[in-house]
Amino acid sequence: MTSSNDTSVLRVAGRPVGRYVTRPELPVRLSPRPYLHPVTTLSGTAVTELSPADHAHHLGVGVAVPDVEGFNFWGGRTYVRDQGPTELDNHGTQRHVTFQLRDPDGFVEELRWVAAGGELLRERRTVAATELTDQAWALDLTFSLTNVTKDPLSIGSPATNGRPGAAYGGFFWRARKEATPPDVFTAGTEGETAAHGHRADWLALTGSGWTLVFAGATEQTRRDPWFVRTGEYPGVGSSLAHDERLPIPPGETVVRRVVTVVADGRLGRDAAAALVRKAVSP
Repeated sequence: MTSSNDTSVLRVAGRPVGRYVTRPELPVRLSPRPYLHPVTTLSGTAVTELSPADHAHHLGVGVAVPDVEGFNFWGGRTYVRDQGPTELDNHGTQRHVTFQLRDPDGFVEELRWVAAGGELLRERRTVAATELTDQAWALDLTFSLTNVTKDPLSIGSPATNGRPGAAYGGFFWRARKEATPPDVFTAGTEGETAAHGHRADWLALTGSGWTLVFAGATEQTRRDPWFVRTGEYPGVGSSLAHDERLPIPPGETVVRRVVTVVADGRLGRDAAAALVRKAVSP
């Protein structure tokens, strides 16, 4: 990765496909955190958005959690049971510590998740970019969250706090908003309603001239249902806390790995599945 100040450029076969910002200057209420934006196809089409008008706290591609023991690492308002979305002074920050490895096609990073002056979680984030074809590449993102406190922690979501259908939190990709909402499909379903809140080995989002195919790359990651939005805005993530809070005892670690195929053109089901197999194969 070529680096300048607090940004790095991710490359595939010498071509820039992503910009990683490690220390963004953002208001506290957006839960400042490192992010990838813009992410592009190999032909240069942008497939991410940064702080769009509809959700200023959506920051390209990254890891965001709305509730870590009551602290907001997602940004914006917090969903409070029996109260609804509420503006609270509870925002946390993900602080870049160091790159343990940095190459043109990826990096290994250490981060501290800090709130109210204390560190709650230590993260090890691994990102790798791989060429699949002359029209597609894969972004491989693994995050490991370790509870560094002496007390049990748990991760929640608006869904576990009383808002049905809003189990977001974990890996999240804010996609490019266009005049027409993107199509979404899995190996066996079609449409936002069928995909949202359900488990699937992979899930595809297709826009006007691009396709993103998201795949859980470990058994544990595949157990997390997908969080999907297309009509309101285009975004896909996996849900760490779908039905219940996810406990992290002191010293324990939660690990997830999501591989995303980034392709030019509108892929069909067979082509999407083939690229996922190539991207996730050992």
